[in-house]
Amino acid sequence: MRPTTWAYAEEFPTEPEAIEAARRRGDELGATPVAPAVGAALSVLAAATAARAVVEIGSGAGSSGLWLLRGMPRDGVLTTIDIEPEHQRAAKQAYASAGYPPQRTRTIVGSALAVLPRLADRAYDLVLVDGHKPEYPAYVEQALRLLRPGGTLVLDNMLWHDRVGDPAVRDETTVVLRDLGKQLRDDERLVTTLLPVGDGLLTAVLRG
Repeated sequence: MRPTTWAYAEEFPTEPEAIEAARRRGDELGATPVAPAVGAALSVLAAATAARAVVEIGSGAGSSGLWLLRGMPRDGVLTTIDIEPEHQRAAKQAYASAGYPPQRTRTIVGSALAVLPRLADRAYDLVLVDGHKPEYPAYVEQALRLLRPGGTLVLDNMLWHDRVGDPAVRDETTVVLRDLGKQLRDDERLVTTLLPVGDGLLTAVLRG
Protein backbone atom coordinates (compact mmCIF):
# COMPACT_ATOMS: atom_id res chain seq x y z
CA MET A 1 0.00 0.00 0.00
CA ARG A 2 1.36 3.40 -0.97
CA PRO A 3 2.04 5.80 1.92
CA THR A 4 -0.36 8.42 0.54
CA THR A 5 -3.16 5.89 0.17
CA TRP A 6 -2.53 4.45 3.64
CA ALA A 7 -2.54 7.92 5.22
CA TYR A 8 -5.78 8.81 3.40
CA ALA A 9 -7.46 5.63 4.67
CA GLU A 10 -6.22 6.23 8.23
CA GLU A 11 -7.59 9.76 8.22
CA PHE A 12 -10.84 8.90 6.42
CA PRO A 13 -13.08 8.27 9.49
CA THR A 14 -14.74 11.24 11.17
CA GLU A 15 -14.10 11.09 14.90
CA PRO A 16 -17.12 12.16 16.98
CA GLU A 17 -16.42 14.88 19.55
CA ALA A 18 -17.04 12.61 22.56
CA ILE A 19 -14.60 10.01 21.24
CA GLU A 20 -11.98 12.63 20.47
CA ALA A 21 -12.24 13.87 24.05
CA ALA A 22 -11.85 10.31 25.37
CA ARG A 23 -8.84 9.73 23.12
CA ARG A 24 -7.14 12.89 24.35
CA ARG A 25 -7.86 11.91 27.96
CA GLY A 26 -6.42 8.47 27.28
CA ASP A 27 -3.23 10.03 25.96
CA GLU A 28 -2.96 12.16 29.10
CA LEU A 29 -3.36 9.11 31.37
CA GLY A 30 -1.09 6.82 29.38
CA ALA A 31 -4.07 4.61 28.52
CA THR A 32 -3.19 4.20 24.88
CA PRO A 33 -6.39 4.87 22.90
CA VAL A 34 -7.24 3.31 19.57
CA ALA A 35 -6.68 5.36 16.43
CA PRO A 36 -9.82 6.66 14.69
CA ALA A 37 -9.37 4.24 11.78
CA VAL A 38 -9.20 1.32 14.23
CA GLY A 39 -12.21 2.66 16.11
CA ALA A 40 -14.24 2.98 12.93
CA ALA A 41 -13.38 -0.63 12.08
CA LEU A 42 -14.57 -1.70 15.54
CA SER A 43 -17.87 0.11 14.98
CA VAL A 44 -18.36 -1.63 11.65
CA LEU A 45 -17.57 -5.05 13.14
CA ALA A 46 -19.98 -4.48 16.03
CA ALA A 47 -22.70 -3.30 13.65
CA ALA A 48 -22.16 -6.07 11.09
CA THR A 49 -22.51 -8.75 13.77
CA ALA A 50 -25.27 -6.95 15.74
CA ALA A 51 -23.06 -7.55 18.79
CA ARG A 52 -25.23 -7.24 21.89
CA ALA A 53 -22.72 -8.62 24.39
CA VAL A 54 -19.16 -7.33 24.02
CA VAL A 55 -16.05 -7.64 26.18
CA GLU A 56 -13.00 -5.44 25.80
CA ILE A 57 -9.65 -5.93 27.52
CA GLY A 58 -8.12 -2.48 28.00
CA SER A 59 -10.33 0.59 28.12
CA GLY A 60 -8.20 3.25 26.45
CA ALA A 61 -10.02 5.59 28.88
CA GLY A 62 -13.25 4.88 27.03
CA SER A 63 -12.23 5.57 23.44
CA SER A 64 -12.50 2.00 22.13
CA GLY A 65 -15.66 1.39 24.12
CA LEU A 66 -17.36 4.40 22.56
CA TRP A 67 -16.51 3.17 19.08
CA LEU A 68 -17.91 -0.28 19.93
CA LEU A 69 -21.08 1.17 21.47
CA ARG A 70 -21.56 3.28 18.36
CA GLY A 71 -21.94 0.09 16.31
CA MET A 72 -23.80 -2.06 18.85
CA PRO A 73 -27.61 -2.34 18.98
CA ARG A 74 -29.39 -0.05 21.43
CA ASP A 75 -29.85 -2.88 23.92
CA GLY A 76 -26.22 -4.01 23.71
CA VAL A 77 -24.04 -4.14 26.83
CA LEU A 78 -20.29 -3.46 26.84
CA THR A 79 -18.09 -5.04 29.53
CA THR A 80 -14.75 -3.25 29.92
CA ILE A 81 -11.84 -4.71 31.89
CA ASP A 82 -8.88 -2.55 32.91
CA ILE A 83 -6.32 -3.00 35.67
CA GLU A 84 -5.98 0.76 36.23
CA PRO A 85 -8.78 2.37 38.34
CA GLU A 86 -8.07 5.83 36.92
CA HIS A 87 -8.49 4.55 33.37
CA GLN A 88 -11.83 3.02 34.27
CA ARG A 89 -13.01 6.23 35.95
CA ALA A 90 -12.18 8.09 32.77
CA ALA A 91 -14.01 5.46 30.72
CA LYS A 92 -17.14 5.80 32.86
CA GLN A 93 -17.03 9.58 32.44
CA ALA A 94 -16.59 9.17 28.69
CA TYR A 95 -19.60 6.87 28.38
CA ALA A 96 -21.76 9.23 30.45
CA SER A 97 -20.61 12.29 28.50
CA ALA A 98 -21.54 10.55 25.26
CA GLY A 99 -25.06 9.95 26.60
CA TYR A 100 -24.96 6.21 27.23
CA PRO A 101 -27.08 5.13 30.23
CA PRO A 102 -25.28 3.20 33.00
CA GLN A 103 -26.99 -0.08 32.11
CA ARG A 104 -25.26 -0.12 28.71
CA THR A 105 -21.79 -0.53 30.25
CA ARG A 106 -20.12 -2.64 32.90
CA THR A 107 -16.65 -1.46 33.97
CA ILE A 108 -14.51 -3.92 35.93
CA VAL A 109 -11.23 -2.94 37.57
CA GLY A 110 -8.76 -5.80 37.78
CA SER A 111 -6.36 -8.05 35.95
CA ALA A 112 -7.98 -9.46 32.82
CA LEU A 113 -6.50 -12.86 33.57
CA ALA A 114 -8.33 -12.83 36.92
CA VAL A 115 -11.59 -11.41 35.58
CA LEU A 116 -12.05 -13.32 32.30
CA PRO A 117 -12.37 -16.78 33.91
CA ARG A 118 -15.37 -15.48 35.86
CA LEU A 119 -17.31 -14.56 32.70
CA ALA A 120 -19.79 -17.00 31.18
CA ASP A 121 -18.95 -19.46 28.43
CA ARG A 122 -20.34 -18.81 24.93
CA ALA A 123 -22.11 -15.66 26.12
CA TYR A 124 -20.43 -12.94 24.04
CA ASP A 125 -20.69 -11.78 20.46
CA LEU A 126 -17.41 -9.90 20.23
CA VAL A 127 -14.21 -9.76 22.29
CA LEU A 128 -11.62 -7.02 21.78
CA VAL A 129 -8.10 -7.74 23.04
CA ASP A 130 -6.05 -4.58 23.62
CA GLY A 131 -4.23 -5.16 26.91
CA HIS A 132 -0.75 -6.22 28.02
CA LYS A 133 0.90 -7.65 24.90
CA PRO A 134 2.83 -10.56 26.49
CA GLU A 135 -0.49 -11.81 27.90
CA TYR A 136 -2.27 -11.84 24.51
CA PRO A 137 -2.10 -15.66 24.14
CA ALA A 138 -3.75 -16.14 27.54
CA TYR A 139 -6.39 -13.53 26.70
CA VAL A 140 -7.15 -15.30 23.44
CA GLU A 141 -7.56 -18.64 25.19
CA GLN A 142 -10.21 -17.08 27.42
CA ALA A 143 -11.81 -15.13 24.58
CA LEU A 144 -12.40 -18.27 22.52
CA ARG A 145 -14.24 -19.76 25.49
CA LEU A 146 -16.38 -16.65 25.91
CA LEU A 147 -17.41 -16.30 22.27
CA ARG A 148 -20.59 -17.83 20.95
CA PRO A 149 -20.38 -19.69 17.60
CA GLY A 150 -20.19 -16.99 14.94
CA GLY A 151 -18.67 -14.54 17.42
CA THR A 152 -15.83 -12.20 16.53
CA LEU A 153 -12.38 -11.98 18.07
CA VAL A 154 -10.44 -8.75 17.50
CA LEU A 155 -6.81 -8.11 18.50
CA ASP A 156 -5.25 -4.66 18.22
CA ASN A 157 -1.52 -3.90 17.69
CA MET A 158 -0.87 -7.14 15.82
CA LEU A 159 1.67 -5.47 13.52
CA TRP A 160 3.39 -3.95 16.57
CA HIS A 161 4.96 -0.80 15.18
CA ASP A 162 5.98 -2.49 11.90
CA ARG A 163 8.02 -5.05 13.82
CA VAL A 164 5.93 -8.20 13.35
CA GLY A 165 6.34 -8.18 9.58
CA ASP A 166 10.16 -8.07 9.81
CA PRO A 167 11.47 -11.61 10.52
CA ALA A 168 14.79 -10.16 11.68
CA VAL A 169 13.07 -8.53 14.68
CA ARG A 170 13.15 -11.09 17.50
CA ASP A 171 12.36 -9.24 20.74
CA GLU A 172 10.03 -11.12 23.09
CA THR A 173 6.85 -9.09 22.52
CA THR A 174 7.21 -9.13 18.74
CA VAL A 175 7.79 -12.88 18.69
CA VAL A 176 4.75 -13.49 20.92
CA LEU A 177 2.49 -11.45 18.65
CA ARG A 178 3.95 -12.90 15.44
CA ASP A 179 3.54 -16.47 16.66
CA LEU A 180 0.04 -15.80 17.95
CA GLY A 181 -1.04 -14.32 14.63
CA LYS A 182 0.16 -17.41 12.77
CA GLN A 183 -1.49 -19.68 15.33
CA LEU A 184 -4.84 -17.97 14.86
CA ARG A 185 -4.43 -17.94 11.08
CA ASP A 186 -3.93 -21.70 11.10
CA ASP A 187 -6.66 -22.52 13.65
CA GLU A 188 -9.35 -24.53 11.86
CA ARG A 189 -11.98 -23.19 14.26
CA LEU A 190 -11.50 -19.65 12.98
CA VAL A 191 -11.88 -17.59 9.82
CA THR A 192 -9.08 -15.04 10.20
CA THR A 193 -7.66 -11.95 8.53
CA LEU A 194 -5.05 -9.35 9.47
CA LEU A 195 -6.14 -5.84 8.53
CA PRO A 196 -3.46 -3.18 7.96
CA VAL A 197 -5.45 -0.65 10.01
CA GLY A 198 -3.69 1.42 12.66
CA ASP A 199 -1.08 -0.84 14.23
CA GLY A 200 -2.65 -4.00 12.79
CA LEU A 201 -6.12 -5.34 13.57
CA LEU A 202 -6.38 -9.11 13.52
CA THR A 203 -9.99 -10.20 13.14
CA ALA A 204 -11.29 -13.75 13.43
CA VAL A 205 -14.75 -15.32 13.42
CA LEU A 206 -15.41 -18.47 15.43
CA ARG A 207 -17.02 -21.01 13.13
CA GLY A 208 -20.49 -22.21 14.08
